[in-house]
Order: sequence, then structure tokens, then C-alpha cells
Amino acid sequence: MILVTGGAGFIGSNVVAGLDGRGMGPIVVADALRDGDRRANIAKHRVAEVIEPERIMAWLAGRSDVEAVIHMGAISSTTEMDVDLILRSNVWLSLDLWDWCTANAVPLIYASSAQVYGDGSKGFVDDEDPATLAGLRAITPYGASKLLFDRLVLRELGKGRAHPPHWSGLRFFNVYGPNEYHKGEQRSVIAKAYAALAAGEPMRLFKSYHRDYPDGGQKRDFVHVGDCVAVILWLLDNGDVSGIFNLGSGRARTWLDLAHAMFAAMDRSPEIAFIDMPEVLRGRYQYLTEADMTKLRRAGYDKPLTSLEDGVADYVRRYLATDDPYR
Repeated sequence: MILVTGGAGFIGSNVVAGLDGRGMGPIVVADALRDGDRRANIAKHRVAEVIEPERIMAWLAGRSDVEAVIHMGAISSTTEMDVDLILRSNVWLSLDLWDWCTANAVPLIYASSAQVYGDGSKGFVDDEDPATLAGLRAITPYGASKLLFDRLVLRELGKGRAHPPHWSGLRFFNVYGPNEYHKGEQRSVIAKAYAALAAGEPMRLFKSYHRDYPDGGQKRDFVHVGDCVAVILWLLDNGDVSGIFNLGSGRARTWLDLAHAMFAAMDRSPEIAFIDMPEVLRGRYQYLTEADMTKLRRAGYDKPLTSLEDGVADYVRRYLATDDPYR
């Protein structure tokens, strides 16, 4: 039995697809199926049970048949400002799962986030040294919650306390791919722009307000969700690997690169319009994110990561441009 929290969400449902594709399970999803997109995200896969997020710990109580917990569930909106809600969902539940997995000797893989790096001024190295973590400053409540849980985990380990037999926290960078349709404004730009581009409109990108970056030259580490799933499956297979790891492509690319990849995938000539960035974003906009992937590579993960061009082409042609965009 494998429990996937947030299993009907974006990354979680892709994890479910990956587990099902390998014949692993039974798979239990913990999520709120409050809309059609979330239900469609898991409709193609063998899910033994769906439980409400509020019932996770009650469902786990007394169980001895759970082989692994993959904790992808969270309040993931970077604009959510209800700190109490974020703490309950992203920190206290995560601590409960950590304690349960420790007590029951069950592996735990959880979602951290590149948001822990804040404005990026301290770099993007997944160093577990307490002094390094103490120097990080997240700029959103979501990022702060992920940073807090990472710190709590490493504090427990630093005190020599018991922990799950193997565990990993994954700092996801800019993940894109199928099954993100329910995320609204939190979807990738690829998903948000596709319909307009298919209708012949230009790609709209934010102007730059930083002298070191031209319009469209702002950089992100875009990572295909399939690579995220591959890493999670590899971690399940390698019980000697534990730690906090960056999960990106390892190469920052510009928004112009992404735009050109989309036009190429759609067989269109590039047409790009630069628009004003909302005032509320200008003071906390990240102009560069780039995952240092050295640590995961040293741990033994040696599979190639998907290029932006290949990943966008796969997403557009196999999903967005079809009648059934779900994985």
C-alpha cells in the first residue's frame, strides 16, 4: 500500500500515474476531489481508495500495510495569505506524517519547494547545514512554510532523534506538464498561454524591471513533471538515499526560450508582446532560479533530464493539443 497525499493534484496525480505504470501499490490517494479536473487527473489509474485530507492520520492509525508515504499535498498557492491555514496543511500535518513514518518504519518522500530560496540572493544550493538554512529568507508564506518544515526535519536529525528509515524532501523548481489544469493562475505559463496561441494571438510576457535582464530575459529553471516522477520512483527504489534535494533541470532558461519552444511545438512563427508586470509582483519577483543538481547526482541519480524544447513539445502535442489532455 502506497499513500500519496495530494494525489489528485498536479505532481501527485503524475506520481500516481508513475506508480500505476509500474504496477506498484495498491495506491491510496488523499485529496479533496472538489472539481472535475481533479477527478479526471486520476480517472485513468488504478486507485484503491480516496480519502479526505482531514482523515489522513485517522486512516493511518493502526495500519501495518503501508509501504511508503509520498507527501505531495499542500496549500501550494504562492498568493495564499492565510498563515494559519498554511501552517496546518504544510507544517503540522507534515510533522504528523514524519512522526507516523518514524514510529512505523515507513519511508517518506515529501514536497519541499524552491520557494525556500526566496529572491535567490543566497543561491540555490541544497545544503543541509543549519547555518545555511538559517540564512535563507522565503518571500511568500508558502515558501516560508516549506522552509520551516525543512528546518524542523534537520533539527530533529541534528539532535540524533529517530527518523523514517529513508526520507527525502524535494525542492521542486518550475514544474510543468499535464494535469495542472485545476491550478488556475498557478498553472505554468505553457498551460495558461496555449489557448491564446492556438487562436493566433501573441505570447504575452512580463516586461523586465531589472537592469541586468532584458524583457523576456528573466530566467527560470523549468522542469518537466515526468522528471519529477522519475526521481521519486528512483528514491523509492534506493533505500540508502536520504536528504533534501533540489529537483529542477539544472539549467536556467529565459521566458523567451520558453516562448520559442511553444511556437516551435505549435508550428507557428514567434510573435511576442511584452506587458506591464502588476505592481504587487514587482517587489518580490524572481529574476533567476536555477537548481544546483550536484547533490542528487552525487547520490546516484544518473538519468538525463528533459530539455525545455523536448518537454514543451511533449506537453503541447501529446496533451494540450488533444481532446484528452490528462495523463
